[in-house]
Amino acid sequence: MSEILQIEGLRAHIGGQQVVEDIAFAVPATGVTALLGRNGVGKTSTLKAVLGLISRTGHVTLAGERIDGEPTHRIVQRGVGYVPEDRDVFSKLTVAENLQLASRGRPSSERRDLVESLFPDLVRRAQQTAGTLSGGQQQMVALARALLNENRVLLVDEPTKGLAPKVVQEVSVALETAAQTVPILLVEQNLTVVRRLAAGAIVLSGGRVSYRTESARALLDDDHLTRSLLGVGGEAHDAGPAPSRAKGTGGAHRAGGNAPSSASAADQEAAR
Repeated sequence: MSEILQIEGLRAHIGGQQVVEDIAFAVPATGVTALLGRNGVGKTSTLKAVLGLISRTGHVTLAGERIDGEPTHRIVQRGVGYVPEDRDVFSKLTVAENLQLASRGRPSSERRDLVESLFPDLVRRAQQTAGTLSGGQQQMVALARALLNENRVLLVDEPTKGLAPKVVQEVSVALETAAQTVPILLVEQNLTVVRRLAAGAIVLSGGRVSYRTESARALLDDDHLTRSLLGVGGEAHDAGPAPSRAKGTGGAHRAGGNAPSSASAADQEAAR
């Protein structure tokens, strides 16, 4: 299987504290790869390190070309899309202005059609300021910004965090559709979403890779392994049909830290 993103010997620091320690893994050129682990093990920091948003060393290769020596804006221009954990919408700008600012050049008609078909509510709210949107609607804006551009890989951080079940379903559908045309490295603690979307999985522990597998479902079906690595059971039920997955698992090591939640919050976030 070809790889779009390769990471070797990645180390990262925030405020003088090392948060990522000698991480190495690869992201296949198709489908969704889940980046899992308990809270505080370095998942978000790994995404930020790939983008150069925090101080880091090591090798990061995109489609065979080194990008770790380039500034963040150049990495994005090369086709690394990013959906941050906290959405980071421009609250005083309209939905349309948020999308316009995120666009690298003029989006193709196919890109615009995709975004409008996935998020029809954003079309209706194009002139509404982003700060008055609900948390779920802001997450749609964050996803739409990334999907407007022709990316080679998407880094998506906790897209269903704190969202109501109905919105979690909508976000899952959007990611599933996006993954048909662009590979995704997904940080997600909702195991139902992981089960539905992910082909392979990488588990972090203490800033290092402790487990990897070509079958995320095989990991989640092994309750003992899931509890050992993630601190929760893998008894999640599908939110919808899951894509086919490759067979095979990798070796495992025990991880420490706080356990992630396997289900989304019952209530949608209040509007900011």
